Amino acid sequence: MTADEVIAALDLPAAACVDRRVPKTLLVEHGARTAADRRQINEGIEQAQWVAALKPTTIGVAAYRDDAREYLEIAVLRVALREAARPPRLGELVHRAIPYPVLLVTEQREAVMISIAHKRWSLAEAQKTVVDAEAVAVAAPRQGEPHAGAFATALALGRQPQASLYALYQGWLDTLLALEAARVSGAFSILPDAERRAARKEALAECARLDAEIARLRAAAKKEKQMARQIALNQELKRAEAARAAALARL
Repeated sequence: MTADEVIAALDLPAAACVDRRVPKTLLVEHGARTAADRRQINEGIEQAQWVAALKPTTIGVAAYRDDAREYLEIAVLRVALREAARPPRLGELVHRAIPYPVLLVTEQREAVMISIAHKRWSLAEAQKTVVDAEAVAVAAPRQGEPHAGAFATALALGRQPQASLYALYQGWLDTLLALEAARVSGAFSILPDAERRAARKEALAECARLDAEIARLRAAAKKEKQMARQIALNQELKRAEAARAAALARL
């Protein structure tokens, strides 16, 4: 999917569309804490566009408030990155810079990423928001990739929970995780309850960790010359593969 196709798949109403450039000075002022961050924004971002503002008045979904957060608006942003940019870090900086939760679409040549990051009140500064936990960032499906059609359909605004802006935003996060799970398990599905969705997120993280461990063990076993150590490494490898199979079953 191209960035244009991702935005189109969201199926946003005309009333929510903004189509306004976001100055890099704003991102620097609110997102950069260090000189390195400022350089990343200034040198890594080609252009930032505010695509849409999703508010009760523009999409008919209620605001959300509790002790931890207040969601009055969801911003949809599209950011074009230069070739030498570092997408993961720049995504974090953009999420940090915008006071609202952001559905962020970044494009760097043919690579398109979609990311979500919940926001909460800062414990250190009154009326300031911070990113709540790590952003979930997923590569958009490439042409011909399995589950691309199902994912594009599932992205539509009308298919997200409508109880509140928080629920809607969480729905998009769950859709991204469904794509990641499909890439591992082979089946695309939006799970019906929060407990199973949380378990899926944990299982995805466990699969990623175990994939790295399995690769490390295989490389170590291939290089090892001592028979006893080879046997020990192969036993560790079997345990890691069994653990990965168990994590896969939880997807």
